[in-house]
Amino acid sequence: MSFYQCEKCKRTWQYPIKECPFCFESLVKIQSNQMKVIACSKVSIPTLLHPKIPYFTLVIEDENGNRYAHKSVTEKNIGEEVNFTPNDNAVAIWRNKYDLQEAIEKVIALIGGLQIKKDSKIIILPTLISPNHPYLRENTSPEFLDALLSIVIQKTKDIKIVGQSFNDIPIEFSVQKSGLLDVCLKYGIMPVDLGKAGFTKQGKLEISEELVGAELILNIPIMKIGKNSATENTLKLLSKTNYSSLKYLESEEAIIEELNKSILDKTLTVAEADIVQGRDKFNRYLGLVLAGKNYLNVDSIFDEITINKKTNNISTVGREIDEVQHNAELL
Repeated sequence: MSFYQCEKCKRTWQYPIKECPFCFESLVKIQSNQMKVIACSKVSIPTLLHPKIPYFTLVIEDENGNRYAHKSVTEKNIGEEVNFTPNDNAVAIWRNKYDLQEAIEKVIALIGGLQIKKDSKIIILPTLISPNHPYLRENTSPEFLDALLSIVIQKTKDIKIVGQSFNDIPIEFSVQKSGLLDVCLKYGIMPVDLGKAGFTKQGKLEISEELVGAELILNIPIMKIGKNSATENTLKLLSKTNYSSLKYLESEEAIIEELNKSILDKTLTVAEADIVQGRDKFNRYLGLVLAGKNYLNVDSIFDEITINKKTNNISTVGREIDEVQHNAELL
């Protein structure tokens, strides 16, 4: 958990603000390293956002004396340390409370961090489906892309943001109206239309040549209830005609199985699950960020969080599924 402190008056906030309202000085971000439980209360009354009972509300204190509330499905003892051990093979779950960048940093750290070099080529693949305003949550939000880029650009400058239209609407309209173009230009990155780039034949598939030499594919889908958003987003790396013909002749599941052989081992999915679409296209608040090296697992965990289906033997790290699970479509 991060806190934000004014260096002049030493007042501290749990959420990021541009400057201290008392001194008008910029705030310094303070990262908590040691956290312990100083209070624990059992909750036995369910609510729409917290339907599973009993659960426990903890008051956590860090080494600087800063405190915050934390939901837990297990009871903790006073003085017990709170640790979150990274797990490379798990799906990380974390709440986005006030600072989206911090939540993204947390889930990436929980699955082992960004293991890349300064000259590594990185491909970033956001959800980009249609020319809609960001508040409709049809595409990856500009806030999410901005927060992610602010992290990645500290690791490497060789970044390409890619997308492709699988419908009749040119991708240029979608990237502009979604607000993603403004974010790209802010960092001096010109987005690449994969439909206009070349493709290389790999078995049955025609995969974008932009992936050649790429050390990491950052898949950043916006999750949608009832859809395998993380997995479906990777299909945009294929030629449109190749995808359409194979889907007609075989199935989308067969395409995904074949594509996994080429990209799964170098893909990291960081999924936006803060405000998401339901099946009725209306937005719901989940307040989450997910991450995992296997996008199939990320989809499965999101399905379980939104009570669509039960997963089997997929490890999680960070927040427990029971801590964040609820039927968002009832809201």
